[in-house]
Amino acid sequence: MAGNRVVARYRDGRMVKGTTLDFLPTRGQFHVAPEGGGAPVAVTVADLKAVFFVRDYAGDPQHHKSNEFAGGATAAGRKIRVVFEDGEVLAGTTTGYQPGRPGFFLVPADPASNTERCYVVAAATREVTLL
Repeated sequence: MAGNRVVARYRDGRMVKGTTLDFLPTRGQFHVAPEGGGAPVAVTVADLKAVFFVRDYAGDPQHHKSNEFAGGATAAGRKIRVVFEDGEVLAGTTTGYQPGRPGFFLVPADPASNTERCYVVAAATREVTLL
């Protein structure tokens, strides 16, 4: 059974890695089948920092994360910078950010990022700035 590879990162630092077939931004809960196998885990969106849709679970340890936009590249959507409650900063583009909504999708500025896109939970942010 194929699904979206995700890393669900909780606001308290925990994380769950696996695949999901039922994530929808309009629903308050979804399920993750853990990468190593086992029963699907119910995940409550309100408890999360973000849901990262990833290329693979390990990532590239040699890659240095960048929040710089690639020069000359045309990005779809508006450029945005997010500062999470824990101090992590993520820059990228969005087509769905609106203040007051529970969350939004962001595509990282770094084209070599292991994260293809992520769903940012607005309540887990300290600051959101349109660039």
